[in-house]
Amino acid sequence: MTEIPEHLLKRAQEAKAKAAAKKGGGPPSGGADGGGAAGGDDAGKIPAHLLARSEAARGASEGGGVATAERPAGGAVATMPGAGAQAPPLATGPEGHTQRLLTVVKAGSIQDVKAKPVDKVHTWPHLLVGEFVACLAMTAFLLVFSAVVNAPLLSLANFNLTPNPSKAPWYFLGLQELLTMFHPMVAGVTIPGMGIFGLMLAPYTDRNPSARPEDRKFAIALFTLFVMFWAVLVIIGSFFRGPGFNFTFPWNDGVFFDL
Repeated sequence: MTEIPEHLLKRAQEAKAKAAAKKGGGPPSGGADGGGAAGGDDAGKIPAHLLARSEAARGASEGGGVATAERPAGGAVATMPGAGAQAPPLATGPEGHTQRLLTVVKAGSIQDVKAKPVDKVHTWPHLLVGEFVACLAMTAFLLVFSAVVNAPLLSLANFNLTPNPSKAPWYFLGLQELLTMFHPMVAGVTIPGMGIFGLMLAPYTDRNPSARPEDRKFAIALFTLFVMFWAVLVIIGSFFRGPGFNFTFPWNDGVFFDL
């Protein structure tokens, strides 16, 4: 600890001397009623009625009937030496507990160093290991599928002979199906553009941070409508369109679609 400067010590001694002079008697000496220099110093700082209340509470805790300088045996509180009036009665709270004054101190800095649990995991190894295993499984499946299933190439295309019906690949059949219902500008630009724009706005319209499906009903419903709309168009173009791209039933005229 750092030492107290001399000017502060002198100032404290002068304050003690002035307090002792006001009491009328020079430096206090140890006696039956003063308790030494420390007692005189405390008396100058603590009000007389608080000292009387403290002494009364101490006497009551020691036996109740013990006579002290401030509390005679009988329960009546005597006046303090130097106090001009009788001390106020002792205040008690619920269940007879004595009410005491507490010292207010400045709060120190408190640092919380405990780790808080979070619902997040690291990308490595929790995510990347699962993705790597999924890639290995998909590669093995494609290897076995290509070795077992025979998928021969068709003959060379003849630009002088157009097949009937002429169908686009399956992932474009939904768009080709729209061309049979609407104007090319509407079917090829407007409707697909609105669908893509709606999917782009989905993260901004549904800002729910939860990852549980039951809490993301709007986003799931929007994506489900988009997928079902496009899947229905692809199924109709694949199995329900015959020669001339006319509507037909596959169980009557067969399937006019090759993978």
